[in-house]
Amino acid sequence: DLWLEPNSRTAKRGEVTLALTAKEFDLLWFLACHPRQVFTRTQLLDQVWGYEFYGDESTVTVHIRRLREKIEPDPSHPIYIHTVWGIGYKFEAPLS
Repeated sequence: DLWLEPNSRTAKRGEVTLALTAKEFDLLWFLACHPRQVFTRTQLLDQVWGYEFYGDESTVTVHIRRLREKIEPDPSHPIYIHTVWGIGYKFEAPLS
């Protein structure tokens, strides 16, 4: 089970506290607050990094990969953050 606490910006999987960066937590929280909704990389950049951010879409890809390594039991077969090929990403699993 994945558990998020926005006030303390804490994430846990089971009893294990996950060491997320501030931006990783922001991205995970945004996706988790919109379950099953698909977002493009551009939409995630705008919503999580802000419209004034001048990076590119690979920033999102790298953060998603790092998040999966931290939150997924098996990052090669994700259960929380799913890729929607040709579009972007969505959050699937319910939170505790």
